[in-house]
Amino acid sequence: MSKAYDVIVAGGGSAGIAAAIGARRAGARTLLIERGPCLGGAATLRNVVTYCGLYTRDDREQAVFGVAGEMLDGLRELGAVSEPTRFTAVAVVFDPEAVKRVADDLCDATGVEVLLHSHLIDASRVDDRVRSVRVADHSGVHSYEASVFVDATGEADLAQHAGAEVRYGNDGWVQNGTLGVRFGGIPSGADVSRETVREAVRAAKAAGATGLTAESGLIARMPVSGDLITYLADEGYDARDAADTSRAERSARRQAGAYLRVIRTLPGCSDAYIVSTGPEMGTRESRHLVGRAQLSEKDVLEPGPAGDAVAIGAWPIEYHPGVGVPSEWRFIGAPGYYGIPLDVLWSRNTPNLFCAGRTVDGDRGAGASLRAMGTAFATGHAAGVAAALAVWDGEVSVVKVREELQRQGARLPG
Repeated sequence: MSKAYDVIVAGGGSAGIAAAIGARRAGARTLLIERGPCLGGAATLRNVVTYCGLYTRDDREQAVFGVAGEMLDGLRELGAVSEPTRFTAVAVVFDPEAVKRVADDLCDATGVEVLLHSHLIDASRVDDRVRSVRVADHSGVHSYEASVFVDATGEADLAQHAGAEVRYGNDGWVQNGTLGVRFGGIPSGADVSRETVREAVRAAKAAGATGLTAESGLIARMPVSGDLITYLADEGYDARDAADTSRAERSARRQAGAYLRVIRTLPGCSDAYIVSTGPEMGTRESRHLVGRAQLSEKDVLEPGPAGDAVAIGAWPIEYHPGVGVPSEWRFIGAPGYYGIPLDVLWSRNTPNLFCAGRTVDGDRGAGASLRAMGTAFATGHAAGVAAALAVWDGEVSVVKVREELQRQGARLPG
């Protein structure tokens, strides 16, 4: 038996949360499907506890609002998020348990129907449109129909199952992933800066230590617990392939143990321990939906007027080319953010399918900026609103999408 909705959003990470809330507030009966036990995606399931892309790099001005702004407000009320902090670019660090609570509250207050523990296994296509999705849970397989769909799965699983055009990576390149590792037992006054940890890793390698890949990466103290979060355990793998991902996760957990031994050599940190790893790898790139347009590296680095943009990106190009290889950074020109047009979120060959998050259509450089969770909130919000308007209008007007986003507090420039 099939249950019908106006909009179905697949994937409950930053992009999916924003898409579902945006669609529901625009008047669409909305179902949000998530395979995990909670909302939040990488923020709660992968130990990626930094929202990147919400603020400009040079002046730390907030660029992304809407649902992202409401998430920040909720985290601040719980005392569970840092002030904007300059790493290589500007991010906020948050407590993942608080993200779960705020995401639940936002969806409940908006009237989004949420299905957790529900794995999308198939989708049906009639002519050039997605008709329904099939979802498995512990009671069996269920079918859900909708007029319009948003793929926020990260791997573009919905698009792949529905026969939409997708591609894996860009020009034969796919970024490597990193396992987030959280360390406890670190005294509040201990020097665990990025520079200190990097030198300790180099010293350990010189002394013959094995199992260490990256020497530097984002390292930060978490709010509430004061734990240390590190992104050092690198792996290259195909996120579409369970066997390859399983291999990578086992290897990365062994790396976590090697980094723990390094952390314990730092003054005052001899009692450090691993609070958690992942539990999933932090995948940066997999499939992309082929859109009606593609955002280019030049669009990111040399921003034009954003008067027709439906979302804003503010994270630099941060490309991770290989295991243990330093990341490549390129920075956004004035005004420190760029506009994202609707057509990069809209399937080229499936008119009732939109995408959000790291699945959106960007080239090698642009994709390395678009994938950030702060930007995922922005593309998700836009995709959800566009999907809701498409229920009634079919061909969606950029002007109407922008008007509805502004009504919902997106504060788009122009």
